[in-house]
Amino acid sequence: MTSADGWRRSSRELAAAYAEGSSTPTEVVESVIEHAARVDGRLNIFAHRAFDAARAQAEQSTRRWRRGEPLGPYDGVPITVKDNIPVAGMPCEWGSRVFEGRLAQRDELCVARLRERGWVILGKTNVSEFTLGRGNVSTPLHGTTRNPWAPALTTGASTGGSAAAVASGVGPAALGTDGGGSIRWPAGYCGLVGLKPSLGRVPRVDGLPVVLHDLEVAAPLARSVADVEALLQAMAGPDPRDRASHLLAAPAEADRALRIRYVPQFGEHPVDPEITASVNTVAERLRALGHEVDTGPAPHDVARFDAHWPTIGTAGLAWLLRDHDGWRDVVADIYPPMVAQGSSASAIDYVAALNAFRELYLELAEFFRTADLLLTPVAGAMPWPAEQLAPPHQRVFTGIANATGVPAISLPGPASPQGLPIGFQLIAAFGADQLLLRLAAQYELAYPWADRWPSPTPPTAED
Repeated sequence: MTSADGWRRSSRELAAAYAEGSSTPTEVVESVIEHAARVDGRLNIFAHRAFDAARAQAEQSTRRWRRGEPLGPYDGVPITVKDNIPVAGMPCEWGSRVFEGRLAQRDELCVARLRERGWVILGKTNVSEFTLGRGNVSTPLHGTTRNPWAPALTTGASTGGSAAAVASGVGPAALGTDGGGSIRWPAGYCGLVGLKPSLGRVPRVDGLPVVLHDLEVAAPLARSVADVEALLQAMAGPDPRDRASHLLAAPAEADRALRIRYVPQFGEHPVDPEITASVNTVAERLRALGHEVDTGPAPHDVARFDAHWPTIGTAGLAWLLRDHDGWRDVVADIYPPMVAQGSSASAIDYVAALNAFRELYLELAEFFRTADLLLTPVAGAMPWPAEQLAPPHQRVFTGIANATGVPAISLPGPASPQGLPIGFQLIAAFGADQLLLRLAAQYELAYPWADRWPSPTPPTAED
């Protein structure tokens, strides 16, 4: 590794370089900051840059490594944090002028745990307003974030700033949130690994107000399965302030052939043909790896999910903005209708949604009695222009994992004929996060993607 190409390295490669003394956190963080200056003008990654603070953290880390006293194996590895996760002393604006200029007084627990282990925070990445952007990151406050593979196109959802960072080399990993696909869609569209862990795996303490009940989780995004697992392990573990974090996970199983249901389509929702072709190939690859893959319908009531899913987010948004005078004058045009929908929902509607999600969980639990994993596309649509909202069929595959609390992961599959990344999703039973990561690592070893980078002149939708 040279001091100039530290930005290209994975978290694990950086950790090994620090341990052997062939590179230092100071050199690597400077390399990443210099690289960010080359790409951020085109991609609009950041809501807030904290480069001076990152340099100071890196220098402290370098001194610890020289003394042989690192805070952990990844001490000095640079990451970004999504701007709906509080980082002490930095703005936490939730992508909205409603919260413009607000500084976080303390770290959310997941950030605090990363600091304790020495990870270096480069800054806050751009998000959809209220993280309810309907498939893009394009806000009046911080503008439009663009896909490194095709800057005319979207990164896919509210963790899109983090995805643009990692895909372009501004940090090997990032911390985001997933409340309905917000990590998995950008991972799919940017050629990355995005994990939505089981509810409670990463405790939520000292965060922003909850507007998505318990559907949203804090989670990692990276270029490799190993880096996702490293970030997850640094954040996971019970905390007395989050009762869900005390739920016991199922133990990791020995290697064996897995029973996988491939569902190419949910109900009547269409899927773009490039995506179907890509995930069909993934199903064949999993069979070639020795797993049992059958094709069949979704194991849950898709219509029940569709009917109740909008209630939680719109009601939560209406609750959030109820005491903010003048919010209509500063938010994007899509939000007043969402607030109106949420305000018109009754307590009966809200409880009906929660009970529907419970029924959906029971349906999945029954399915996982005889199957190990569910394979689906991660999105129904190829990426669209960065300023536009998603087509309705884009988001049909991911929300079921949030509604039921089960883990899911997005992995890169075969690219489109135009060279654009296409992701696929694996869903497991509650607590079976390690099973997901084990299969993901096996698939990555057989069909690696970490060396795929956007070209200097990425393809466009017209190419």
